[in-house]
Amino acid sequence: MSLTHLDADGSAHMVDIGGKQATRRRAVATGRIAMSADALTAIRDGLVRKGDVLAVARVAGIMAAKRTSDLIPLCHPLPLTSAAIDFTFEATAIRVHATAATDGKTGVEMEALTAASAALLTIYDMAKAIDKAMVIEGICVLEKQGGKSGDWVRS
Repeated sequence: MSLTHLDADGSAHMVDIGGKQATRRRAVATGRIAMSADALTAIRDGLVRKGDVLAVARVAGIMAAKRTSDLIPLCHPLPLTSAAIDFTFEATAIRVHATAATDGKTGVEMEALTAASAALLTIYDMAKAIDKAMVIEGICVLEKQGGKSGDWVRS
């Protein structure tokens, strides 16, 4: 298996997607941030002094998805048709699900991963005064749809 971002000499390059057909593409990524009971309660109950943590984290995730090609050097800029961030409270953590979609020539896995990461980092930033020991973990792609390689779901 060859790496698409390396040429024959091993040099990094942006993949030429000019000849590919545009198709509907969607990806979902997840991650979680483990924290103390005090931090979890403060976020859930809206008691964090910086404001509504999840509202800000949602906007940060969506903004990050839209700017992925500015952050990841070899990513193509994509016209996203949607980007969504959802949160689930777990016993000792908050889980983020980030979904990105486009009608394009390349997938949106990086946009979903970037969105999840930015949302988690924003939660950390807004709640670090309560719990500096929070741990961001398990960031991964859960599923992707569309493109030449077809659909994929993490098992």
